[in-house]
Amino acid sequence: MNARTDPGQRQRDASHAPEADVLTPADRYQELFVAVQRERVFPDSKTFVDCAPRAEPRVIMATYRAVCGEAGFDLAGFVHRFFDAPGVVPSEYVSIPGQSMAAHIDGLWPVLTRAPRTHPLHGSLLPLPHDYVVPGGRFTELYYWDSYFTMLGLAASGCQALLESMTDNFAYLIDTYGRVPNGTRTYYLSRSQPPVFALMAQLCEQHGGPPMRDYLPQLLREHAFWMEGADGLAPGQAHRRVVALADGRVLNRYWDDRCTPREESWREDVATAAQSQRPPAEVYRDLRAAAESGWDFSSRWLQEPVEPGAAAGLASIRTTSLLPVDLNALLHRLECTIARLSREAGDSAVADVFAAAATRRLSAIDALLWDPVEGAYFDHDWRLQRRRVALTGATVVPLFTGSASRAQAHAVAATVRHRLLAPGGFATTEQASGEQWDRPNGWAPLQWMAAQGFDDYGLAELAQEIRSRWLETTGTVFQREHKLVEKYALREVATEAAQRGGGGEYPLQDGLRWTTGVTREWLEQR
Repeated sequence: MNARTDPGQRQRDASHAPEADVLTPADRYQELFVAVQRERVFPDSKTFVDCAPRAEPRVIMATYRAVCGEAGFDLAGFVHRFFDAPGVVPSEYVSIPGQSMAAHIDGLWPVLTRAPRTHPLHGSLLPLPHDYVVPGGRFTELYYWDSYFTMLGLAASGCQALLESMTDNFAYLIDTYGRVPNGTRTYYLSRSQPPVFALMAQLCEQHGGPPMRDYLPQLLREHAFWMEGADGLAPGQAHRRVVALADGRVLNRYWDDRCTPREESWREDVATAAQSQRPPAEVYRDLRAAAESGWDFSSRWLQEPVEPGAAAGLASIRTTSLLPVDLNALLHRLECTIARLSREAGDSAVADVFAAAATRRLSAIDALLWDPVEGAYFDHDWRLQRRRVALTGATVVPLFTGSASRAQAHAVAATVRHRLLAPGGFATTEQASGEQWDRPNGWAPLQWMAAQGFDDYGLAELAQEIRSRWLETTGTVFQREHKLVEKYALREVATEAAQRGGGGEYPLQDGLRWTTGVTREWLEQR
């Protein structure tokens, strides 16, 4: 019996996955972890944290402590003796000559699908009960908000069973951990990502899966995770992901429950903190919070150059000081969804509570994040008590979530046309900082949210322009290289050639994640 006919099955799925071992590699291996990262045993900080131990961790640590001080100790040799490096999903998948882009994507899904039948003991990978799709390349685990856009492509390719399995995996994660982690590794458990589980449940229902109301317990629990600590906050106080402003309004921010270097980017974070005059723990927290946002990294999170001598580099990051427009729009959508589903289930008391919460949040969004002069939404710096001035692609998310008025939507459309629409697609920001979530890079999730949002408000011409320009960009690179990639350098003038994107902490990954999902869905709509 599956979840479609038995909603209780979803809770019983936990018995089909191994018991989670939630210690992170840094927790488990302590000084060995630091030594491996500091001494660059692997070229990539992520490799060691994804390794599987060949012996009991306490045996490994006892052995290490016994021999590490000996003359001529070979750290790399020790690590390769006691750990298996992670396998990497082949990233050189290329299409058959003459194959269409849609057929290429359809052929990718089996390559990227994982069946969780075995699980490395004491490794960082979190168990899951159902088949799932990984991004590919160096990313061999399930990621949260990426997966919604991947699931759009699964739906377009007719992979309904896998679409439902993915949705149930995310429900399992919420049931098991109280939230969806950034990714299914122990070192990601301290943060989540943009809350899109409601969108997944809706997509699953639209394609023949369980009704959304079957996932109402998980939606309620995810909302509780984001709002933990909100009750009793005095004006001007913040707790984890919740901020109470001086006027009593409450909005959310990105956060991470740890304030140490990200284990998968340990060397990079240590180097960034060393460039700052702030306490390292503050820098680490802000770096981690930016990773929770999914925009890692962008000038969006950096100190704006409004004060003489203010640093503009990554060391000036201040993510936890900002109330992001996209996060609060998605939470507004979640609150409206819970209110609707609760009313359909006959629970008017819960419906009324969440309808009121949605009304309060929308009022705060309009008061703090909407700029009627600029005709756009902006993040708000709650510590400095002022709206940010940098325009980013997040301005379209309130349209995608249905949180904008018609007048606001039309104003955003005019602003986007004037400032963020490039010949290659919808731009991420107006800044060229060298960070990957900045100009000139374009990203599939922003293209999707922009086009869908404009369509929903009757701005079909702009929506179609974004779709056409993005498909031209991905199609041009595909015709030249027979691959899709995770981000693209958008053409700034029509005569330029479409190119792969650049920047970021790791080499560009081939063709996977959201690019395939969004592109496949838009090819289906043609």
